[in-house]
Amino acid sequence: MDQTEALYTDHHGWLYGWLRWRVGSAERAADFAHDTFLRVLTRPPSEAPDKPRAFLARIATHLLIDDNRRARLEQAWREAQALAVAEQPQAPSPEDIQEIVEILEQVARLLDGLPEKPRRAFLMFRLDGASQAEIAAEVGVSVSMVKKYVAQGLLHCHQALRDSEAINA
Repeated sequence: MDQTEALYTDHHGWLYGWLRWRVGSAERAADFAHDTFLRVLTRPPSEAPDKPRAFLARIATHLLIDDNRRARLEQAWREAQALAVAEQPQAPSPEDIQEIVEILEQVARLLDGLPEKPRRAFLMFRLDGASQAEIAAEVGVSVSMVKKYVAQGLLHCHQALRDSEAINA
């Protein structure tokens, strides 16, 4: 029995139960457990983890975070779309919706790893068009800190794009 098979055999039931408790749905827990082991299978070969449950929980937690981020992006898009529909009666095509969701996912990936306040300030400034004073009041920091957060967001995106280009080259 190889290492991945042993990991699956020994810990799949535990992971499924843990995920079911976290997401409250047997079907979603099964999907997340499947995706967790898919990530394990697609990782480069490595030594067996010292703490396999912590290892699996960390992967599953990242999947839950990605799913939550995607759901929030889709909800924000739906809300924006509802406002746009009120102004313009023509709804976008399913292809347009898919393209927008993909763009939002790319933005979310670019901002992955950026701390919460800089991410929030950057998104409010670049996507919402909020003023630096509005952002400062909302985030609870000074205007000069908002400037630093926006600059930090730009640098983070630039570095993420450069890193992805290096990987794809």
